[in-house]
Amino acid sequence: MTDILKIANRWLEQDPDAETRAELKELIEKQDFDELNARFNGRLQFGTAGLRGRLQAGSMGMNRVLVAQAAAGLARFLLAREEKPTIVIGYDGRKNSLRFAQDTAEIMQAAGIDAQLMPSLRPTPVLAFAVRRLKASAGVMVTASHNPPEDNGYKVYLGGEDDGAQIISPNDKLIAEQIQWVADNQMVNEIPRDSNYKMIDQSVIDEFVARTAALATAPISDVKYVYTAMHGVGKETLLEVLEKAGLPKPTLVAEQCEPDGTFPTVAFPNPEEKGALDLAIAKAKEVGAEFIVANDPDADRLAVAVPDENGNWATLHGNQVGLYFGWFIAREAQKAGKKGVLACSLVSSPLLGNVAKECGMEHQETLTGFKYIGRIPGLIFGFEEALGYLVNPENAHDKDGISAITCFLNLMNTLKAEGKTFAQYRQEFTDVFGAAYSDQLSLRVEDLGRIKRIQQAVRDNPFKEIGGIAVEQFIDHLQTEKQNDILVFHLAGGQRVILRPSGTEPKLKMYLDTNGKTFAQAQEICQTMKQDLQAFADKIA
Repeated sequence: MTDILKIANRWLEQDPDAETRAELKELIEKQDFDELNARFNGRLQFGTAGLRGRLQAGSMGMNRVLVAQAAAGLARFLLAREEKPTIVIGYDGRKNSLRFAQDTAEIMQAAGIDAQLMPSLRPTPVLAFAVRRLKASAGVMVTASHNPPEDNGYKVYLGGEDDGAQIISPNDKLIAEQIQWVADNQMVNEIPRDSNYKMIDQSVIDEFVARTAALATAPISDVKYVYTAMHGVGKETLLEVLEKAGLPKPTLVAEQCEPDGTFPTVAFPNPEEKGALDLAIAKAKEVGAEFIVANDPDADRLAVAVPDENGNWATLHGNQVGLYFGWFIAREAQKAGKKGVLACSLVSSPLLGNVAKECGMEHQETLTGFKYIGRIPGLIFGFEEALGYLVNPENAHDKDGISAITCFLNLMNTLKAEGKTFAQYRQEFTDVFGAAYSDQLSLRVEDLGRIKRIQQAVRDNPFKEIGGIAVEQFIDHLQTEKQNDILVFHLAGGQRVILRPSGTEPKLKMYLDTNGKTFAQAQEICQTMKQDLQAFADKIA
């Protein structure tokens, strides 16, 4: 017990934040060894998603000590890689995002790295664009994206040969080693700081806005739609893009369009979550909107909701939006005589390959994450089923919810110019490619060990059938060149199931892609399979 008190007191000595100091001091004084062990049982690991975790004192939380160690470790990595590195830093509206960004800028500047901080709250895509536009050695975005309000995170991009993409292995491990060196050898309050860093020039933001606005190529029509920023930072940049493009402005969900890190109107600030778009749907019904577009809090994702013929609103699955985008963008490229690659992660709809083939394009499938999708040469469009879309690869190598909204408006305006409705576009897609349905069973856990136990149980005894449909092929990607904890089942009739632990949340995700003669049939097949998978998971504690 004395060891954990020693570790906690050493942390307390170097913590510059009054709130987390008081929090930790109380735990030490109470000698709450269970909580202290939980706070210091290892470190919040730096990986290909950077850092993401709960805002709390201790090495297992996001706090100013951990962020300072991360910044100093990243600085050591950059200085070993380049003679005169530079870095750009952005932040969202979550608690401590600005403070973490300032800490990073001060530590980088003092280490001899030219640091530039975003002048205001801006979406992640703007920061990703700035890395490439300024040819920076690295970029940091302080955000936890769509995680719960209690979380924050630290996303890292690299320049040079990485060309502004998110980090991948082995650089994640090399940076983690430097962070560990700092944690072992330096006290945070002794790390040099310099507040003479610069601000990213407004012209960089203006160029992002102009390039994004240029996506609007169709004749402009008077579309009526609703937008929510989900208490995030998307509204200001989106409205600037719409103004620049001359596109009609949306009706805003006022309760959700200003940055608020407490996310008061939603249980989880994720447009995928049930109920997240309830306020937007109510507003859409009130104003008679044609569709709803929503960003997540750092505005790198897009959700779309549309009404059916009976006026019932539903959020489109990320695979649906990705496929509709892919077909639209590929056909536009085809008209212009361009060739390119349509890409998606391996957990996203395999139907994108059919779209690419139909339009004379190439198709590539990657591991999950735009850190892989964004690196594909010749990419003209990439997507992930988790509402991530890269419609403008010249801007950045990451998903972009602002550009995606602009592209969706361009699609809607194109359809109107052709005298078509979105419903007709969806039916045309089905006529060409079939009735495909996608769903996800997402198991949120308190005990991360349960995810490992479920995955191992499946490995030990792979499913022979799911929902009464025979399994034709089982792939364990720990045994392939992908070396990833992903289990894939191909079933009779072209159905598919994938099991994969989330990289950013305590979830096991099961992805279901089904098809049939009609949507109703594909949906029925999917629901039967989903019930079978849920029953299996429930048996494993």
